[in-house]
Amino acid sequence: MQWSNKAIRKWMRIIHRDLGFLMVGITIIYGISGYVLNHMDGTDPAYHTIENTVQLAQNLSAANLMGAWEQHDDLPAVKRVLPIDEEHYRLMLDGGIGVYRSTNGEVLYEHHQKKPFIHFINKLHYNRVGGWTLLADIFAFALIFFAISGLFMVKGRKGILGRGKWYLLIGIAIPIIYAFLM
Repeated sequence: MQWSNKAIRKWMRIIHRDLGFLMVGITIIYGISGYVLNHMDGTDPAYHTIENTVQLAQNLSAANLMGAWEQHDDLPAVKRVLPIDEEHYRLMLDGGIGVYRSTNGEVLYEHHQKKPFIHFINKLHYNRVGGWTLLADIFAFALIFFAISGLFMVKGRKGILGRGKWYLLIGIAIPIIYAFLM
């Protein structure tokens, strides 16, 4: 069977279109996750941090501090209590951390709650979900195919042999220039 340029272009367009429709959902998920990860600002975007204060009795020992904390049903569980200095204890909480000041009985703590959707899509993005590697590889090769097949979608002076070559060169130059500037 002899393949003509017209037949190759036709099939490339068909595959590009149909595979593109198939990959839209994954592309949107990766795009959302990528955006969220790019704007972390020092915090994990998959978790919401709640900062709070609890008033307990003054001058509690580590054991008494743990007991006093556990009397509050609405607080996260304490895993360990560690001395910091003579006046402070660190509370290692289930999903957080706190500091007890014995002089006034105040506990400043933060608790991290998972944002289920963001947590899951970030796990997909980082390939931390079992069995996802094959799909992530297929998606990666689909993106490469989209990039290459897209080069040949338009013919003539607006295509790759016309002004398209200049856009392609600029697109290649941007990350190279950025790498040298950083």
